[in-house]
Amino acid sequence: RELQLLHFWLFLGIYLAALLGNGLIVTTIACDQHLHTPMYFFLLNLALLDLGTICTIVPKSMANSLWNTRAISYQGCTAQVLMFVRVELSLLTVMSYDCYVAICKPLHYGTLLNSTDCVHMAAAAWATGFLCAVIHI
Repeated sequence: RELQLLHFWLFLGIYLAALLGNGLIVTTIACDQHLHTPMYFFLLNLALLDLGTICTIVPKSMANSLWNTRAISYQGCTAQVLMFVRVELSLLTVMSYDCYVAICKPLHYGTLLNSTDCVHMAAAAWATGFLCAVIHI
């Protein structure tokens, strides 16, 4: 029982630290007008994804350690893993394209990555993750 409580408190600490870190990233990017650029827009999306991951997975682990259960449905586990992994890979791919354009084509950066295109790429990343999770369930 002591090991389960240690597990719970350890996960609670990790949960609160991750919430604080990602919350600070989201707040800073949202409040500072100088950070409304494509790079920070994608970083904001990645922080929101991390918040979603942390808020979904860690509370379940904490509840499992307190109530001594290990139950999660196969479909629920599959949907979580597929969605979060697919969205993260898609966002990281888009972020690498953003860095490529910023480094290799700095004069075309504004035209290649305008705000509309950034929103479309981020929406495509989220939609891809959602569809991948739904199709495989």
